[in-house]
Amino acid sequence: MPDYESLYSESARGMRSSEIRRIMKLAGDPSLISFAGGTPGMPLLPVDIVDEIYNGLTDQVKRVGMQYGATDGYQPLIGEIKKYLASKNISMDGQELIVTTGAQQAINLVAKIFVDGGDVVLTENPSFIGALAAFKSYGADTVGVDMDSDGIIIPKLLETVDRAAKDGKRAKILYVTPYFHNPAGIIYSAERKRQLLDALSGKGIILLEDDPYGELYFDAGDKGLTVPMKSMPHQNVSICYTGSFAKIFSPGMRLGWLCAPAEIIDKCQLAKQSMDACSPVFTQVLACEFLSKNKLPGYLEMIRAAYKRRAETMLDSLKEHMPKEVSWTVPKGGFYIWVTLPAYMNASDVFEASYKNGAAFVIGSAFDPAGKKNDCLRLAFSSTPEDKIAQGIKIVADAVKSCIKK
Repeated sequence: MPDYESLYSESARGMRSSEIRRIMKLAGDPSLISFAGGTPGMPLLPVDIVDEIYNGLTDQVKRVGMQYGATDGYQPLIGEIKKYLASKNISMDGQELIVTTGAQQAINLVAKIFVDGGDVVLTENPSFIGALAAFKSYGADTVGVDMDSDGIIIPKLLETVDRAAKDGKRAKILYVTPYFHNPAGIIYSAERKRQLLDALSGKGIILLEDDPYGELYFDAGDKGLTVPMKSMPHQNVSICYTGSFAKIFSPGMRLGWLCAPAEIIDKCQLAKQSMDACSPVFTQVLACEFLSKNKLPGYLEMIRAAYKRRAETMLDSLKEHMPKEVSWTVPKGGFYIWVTLPAYMNASDVFEASYKNGAAFVIGSAFDPAGKKNDCLRLAFSSTPEDKIAQGIKIVADAVKSCIKK
């Protein structure tokens, strides 16, 4: 048997088992009430719309979808995404677009073209598991910056940048998910977004603004809270803006996009050519028709209402069953509620007790860039049937109670 360990690259030797694999396994276990996976509810997926779109395609368009495509994407879809971004007041002046195999690939591309081993990548703390894995795969030193209910804390961010410089390291990227944050569930305030852009001005740090959930506000009056920083004045700040069809159409389509300065997109195309040459063209054709035939607004209206009901059911259940020592966020959209336990508690102990009785979630350390802080847990309400949520939350709450010091 070859000594594979001696042959692995430095980055491969630094890889650790991804919590995402366990999340997806738990999410698919029919014996569990799972709050683990941040996935759309199965009955909510637009099968009828996909059937209608497919049946309306000409044979020629179907053949185009079955062929290889351009690395930057199916040109009609690129045109539709640009129209969609224009509706968010994102200007394409000096910018370009690349269609990616999920927003995860967009994050990976940015990491690939900017990160050398030992470079500092700043993230929120907590942060999205997939992004942390991407940065670490290129040898990044991921450094988390604490948040409050309005977003990343600016003085702490500036202190972290200065500390990295004093240590002889350069912070190259700041990764944020400002809209219905994964996992914290919060949304950045308008003032905090302005403060963040001011803080980054002229510092040479790429702002990677990840926006997979921004369309999933529960109430129409909150739409204004999801204005992208990419659409705001951002002098001397380079913003790479990612979006995804995963939460607004279908995650199985494996389609996302990256909007960034043209020079960055050009380099990302070169990097993508060595990954997969092109994203699936057939699903790009379907997504293009989904946008061009104006199917998105009606579908969003339906899923917003469904997710709001599920969130309210979970919040009511938390109020009923959780002990007073526990607190949680109250989301205005998205998929998640972030639960904070007493500081002495270990979410892994709570998980084990909950799992034995039939309910699962994701422990807090999975979202900590340092992998240490573990007194929180993420509850996803998006894919759990409404009639199972209260039962599952009672199981989780009972597990918490069993771990609380008397």
